[in-house]
Amino acid sequence: MPITQYLERNSREYPNDVCLVEINPEIKENRRVTWKEYELIEPNTKQSYRREITWRVFDEKANRFANLLLQRGIKKGDKVAILMMNGLEWLPIYFGILKTGALAVPLNFRYSSDEILYCVQLAEVDVLVFGPSFIGRVEEIADEVSKGRLLIYVGENCPSFADDYNSLSANCSSQAPCIGITDDDDAAIYFSSGTTGFPKAILHKHKALMHSAQVEQAHHGQQKDDVFLCIPPLYHTGAKMHWFGSLISGSKAVLLIGTKPEFILETVSKEKCSIVWLLVPWAQDILEAIESGKVNLDDYELDQWRLMHIGAQPVPQSLIKHWKEIFPHHDYDTNYGLSESIGPGCVHLGVENIHKVGCIGKAGYGWQVKIVDENRKEVEKGQVGELAVKGDGVMICYYRDEKATKEVLEDGWLFTGDMAQEDEDGFILLVDRKKDVIISGGENLYPVQIEDFIRTNNKVHDVAVIGLPHARLGEIAAAIVELKEGETMTEEELDEFCLKLPRYKRPRKIIFADIPRNPTGKIEKPKLRQIYGATKLIADQNMG
Repeated sequence: MPITQYLERNSREYPNDVCLVEINPEIKENRRVTWKEYELIEPNTKQSYRREITWRVFDEKANRFANLLLQRGIKKGDKVAILMMNGLEWLPIYFGILKTGALAVPLNFRYSSDEILYCVQLAEVDVLVFGPSFIGRVEEIADEVSKGRLLIYVGENCPSFADDYNSLSANCSSQAPCIGITDDDDAAIYFSSGTTGFPKAILHKHKALMHSAQVEQAHHGQQKDDVFLCIPPLYHTGAKMHWFGSLISGSKAVLLIGTKPEFILETVSKEKCSIVWLLVPWAQDILEAIESGKVNLDDYELDQWRLMHIGAQPVPQSLIKHWKEIFPHHDYDTNYGLSESIGPGCVHLGVENIHKVGCIGKAGYGWQVKIVDENRKEVEKGQVGELAVKGDGVMICYYRDEKATKEVLEDGWLFTGDMAQEDEDGFILLVDRKKDVIISGGENLYPVQIEDFIRTNNKVHDVAVIGLPHARLGEIAAAIVELKEGETMTEEELDEFCLKLPRYKRPRKIIFADIPRNPTGKIEKPKLRQIYGATKLIADQNMG
């Protein structure tokens, strides 16, 4: 069944239960809103605001937007793009699109004007829905993007080149439109990270959305009284598909705008959050804030917090070991996935397997996995190969890109581009991205392994290892190291620390600098390679 039916069920069974809360600790002034709002004054005198909606209001908002689209001629199979920051409006708009039978097309909020236009044209978008943060970027391309497309603005002070969501939707029916939708109908287009150029458009059917919801609920067992804290951007499959577990259980979720440790802990405390999905940098920041005394755990009520899970990137064992020392009562889980596999969960560690932290786990609920060589033949246990996954969450194709589709899809299997190996107990260890592997003097170096080691240094906040060109060895491993606040370190100190590594794995160049990460927490290695790899290094005959 389409996932919209869960929303309609919750509206019937839990009409007055709060389903979504939005908290923005950094807002500087209140603004007029149409949904229930509470003003909060924080101890540090900063003003904050909190908004909430019930399941009934959520469903009504989705229905009003669906009927607005239908009135404007949008029909089953059309595409509606969403370019908005996280907030209470985001998910009702997403579900309103699905209820019309149109495809939802979420866009990355970091996209430049050129990237927005590219994605809108590639996905053949019929409507662009955008928020206040994007007025300038959309205005730059308004003449081009508005050709044959409807522009709808969500916020106050609607610009002249767009239609106003608030006034238009208020006059639409709150009853569900009668549009027949099946599991095999197209549902959404998501975009890849675009690490090798402009992003690819990833097409999914309704059965993939339903599969992701069932996977999430099976893995984390959300109950009606759970409260999920959602911080990452909703345009990404990860955040939304983890929230789908709340949708199935009819439980509350909190959208937090901000990632500071004190914001996260304060929200967990006040909203009684029991499940929190973090990215590696945020977990690191929380631990460092506790260690430095910037936050005091005694100031918060955290006993109800039962599960912390991480995804979107390799998770250092040292991080989770430290986390469990601070929060010994927390269950911990890792989920692996891609937008091409409708987000997290195609490989899953499981809270019962915390002794295997460092691995990403085994095949998730309803998934199959295998590790293959360059000829796509399964490798023996313990050998490194490319990870492939198969299940109802695999994309249909890269939209309008047959060549790229054929490169990664074969007989229902999605070849992920991630290098992995299976240990003696059948758990999968993610070695590295295929394109990130460094070949130095004929040896394959896997940056993640070197990064995990360097992170065990107490002075290191973050690290990224990339390959830089070398006249004799082809490539060398370079470590870009970001130190914790207030710490100092020399190259000689880190060189000495790395003597514990096998000689061929030791970084041959060390750079102290900030590590850029994208909104889903992944290190932006293409950006680092562009910054540091543009000039070919001079051969050093003493390196050997």
